Amino acid sequence: MKRIGLYFLFLLLSTRFVFGAGDDIRLLLNRFKDNKKYEGHHLVVVFDSTRTFVEESGLSKVFMHQLFKVLDVQGCLSKRVITIGYDPLSAYVKILEVNIFKANGDVISLDTSLVKDYPAPARAIYWGAREKMLEVGRLEPGDALEVKLFRKGFTYALLADEPGDEKYIPPMRGHFYDIVPFWSAEPVVEKVYQVNLPAIKNLQFEFYNGEAKVSSVLRGEREIYTFTKTDIFPLKSEPSMVAWSDVAPKLLLSTSPDWKAKSLWFFGVNEKYGSFETTPEISAKTREILQGARDELDSISRLTHWVADEIRYSGLSMGEGEGYTLHKGEMTFRDRCGVCKDKAGMLITMLRAAGFKSYAAMTMAGERIDYIPADQFNHSVTVVQRRDGSYMLLDPTWVPFTRELWSSLEQQQGVLMGLPEGTDLMYTPISAPENHPVFIKGQSRLLPDGTLEGSFTITGEGQSESAIRSVFSGSPSTEWDKNLERELLRIHPAAVILEKSYTNPDDYLGQPISITIKYRIPGYAVAGNKGILFTPLLFNGLFMRAQPQLGMSIGISERKYAFRDRCSRWVEIEETIELPEGWQPQQLQQNVQLLGDAASFDGNALLKGNQLSIKHKAVYNKRIYEPGEWPNFREVLKAQRWYMDNPLLLVKQ
Repeated sequence: MKRIGLYFLFLLLSTRFVFGAGDDIRLLLNRFKDNKKYEGHHLVVVFDSTRTFVEESGLSKVFMHQLFKVLDVQGCLSKRVITIGYDPLSAYVKILEVNIFKANGDVISLDTSLVKDYPAPARAIYWGAREKMLEVGRLEPGDALEVKLFRKGFTYALLADEPGDEKYIPPMRGHFYDIVPFWSAEPVVEKVYQVNLPAIKNLQFEFYNGEAKVSSVLRGEREIYTFTKTDIFPLKSEPSMVAWSDVAPKLLLSTSPDWKAKSLWFFGVNEKYGSFETTPEISAKTREILQGARDELDSISRLTHWVADEIRYSGLSMGEGEGYTLHKGEMTFRDRCGVCKDKAGMLITMLRAAGFKSYAAMTMAGERIDYIPADQFNHSVTVVQRRDGSYMLLDPTWVPFTRELWSSLEQQQGVLMGLPEGTDLMYTPISAPENHPVFIKGQSRLLPDGTLEGSFTITGEGQSESAIRSVFSGSPSTEWDKNLERELLRIHPAAVILEKSYTNPDDYLGQPISITIKYRIPGYAVAGNKGILFTPLLFNGLFMRAQPQLGMSIGISERKYAFRDRCSRWVEIEETIELPEGWQPQQLQQNVQLLGDAASFDGNALLKGNQLSIKHKAVYNKRIYEPGEWPNFREVLKAQRWYMDNPLLLVKQ
């Protein structure tokens, strides 16, 4: 009861400290009358206050107090329902109080007994996430909405009646961490985050991508840290930019001493649970897969691809520990399904059954991991130790029907391996662009009426090869021919495939995919008496799935934020075109060379008689680029897109 009373006092003081009764809120709202500062926005967050009380066990109890003022109809619609998502296996949420401050001065208190608790929408991962929802109803521009809620299962009126604490204690017992975004899609007048924790806990924190007012005070055996930021306005996004968490203001806090401690914990929690224990059935399947394996790498490859291809991505909840404990191999092998951590665990189990030393690792797909050891992870992968002692990363989730063992879509990505000796955070290296080439070569003939007919062959390797192969691997075989047809129909609706051939799509380990297509496209070029307007087919975004950079916007000349492509890439395209007799292009892209650290381009066009030969080689050196690399990248992209953006005008000679 002493602990409960302390928390109650903390919440009471926090509530009074932030904002008091309705009169205080009314005074705050009066400041926004005729305020031109927020014109063009749908609503404004008057204040967003979070108070976190951390116990010795690491359990955190959070009180949140927010006030929104809606400025127009869209703002009213956005707040017509309050929705709070949570996972009942690790969190408890209660909406405590909701008040509407009408523009005419009335105050309406909503009945929180009407809060509904629904299963959250889910796809592929079914872990039992839920949402608490309260209908607010009709709001008018100028109204304000006050919301108070608790997370982690406690209200200050019914503490003794709420669920016990034990199930909500964080998995790394005794430690606390939090990741607090200080950016918003709507203006925020003031955002306050306060954490109250035992003074003996060594709290590390850092505020990234901006500044905040920071204060701390020691009260008895507890220390209180307060972080405040005012006048937060929405940031303007840029095409193809990195995740907001990489560039927008955020606060990271952790009591974990370093990443090595997290690595040791992750190793220990899964070993203790027995996640990687084999069974006779798993061992037998492992021996079957490895029959005829040529060497160490071939064995690793066979097991990785079996798990990647045969374990379907679909997550079912196992109950306590879901989200950080890897399911036992016995369960995943039986169900033939799981999410990333289950596929990683299945591969670890089979590698160990084959005699390898193998462990789990955590990573953050799509976002940067910063150095404060908070849990900045959303993906689990596998690590195997080679005979020479080196560690090799494997990702059975991202390499189904892919010739790679570790997806190069994950280059320049933070990884923490859960090793018995512990390890520091690492970043995956850049994969050289020559590992991911696209080769397109073809011949065509343009007729005077604008009809184009010809053939081409496309092949590749690495992630580029996987993109080409996705014409087949992403669909049943009954759809393969239609998918190939769609690639040309996307360029022109009258395209007809006359002949086609391709290597065995299922034999992705035996050889790279190669596709040859013979086609005819009536009306492809716009033909008139004085000219023919024409874009060479192979330089018109053909198979853009293997050249996604062509879809990037080149409209901005400078960038504030880092940007990203899907992968490093090497593109070579060559087309020889027989032009109509007596017609020649007015302008060609001849002998263009661009060099740079981010990207490079080498292109030329040669006309001999009525034979036009065009060659392009574009090289994009990595996945994530700094803002200063954009001018070089953009110039290369403009050069590669030249014929897409500047169709050839053929004139009669």
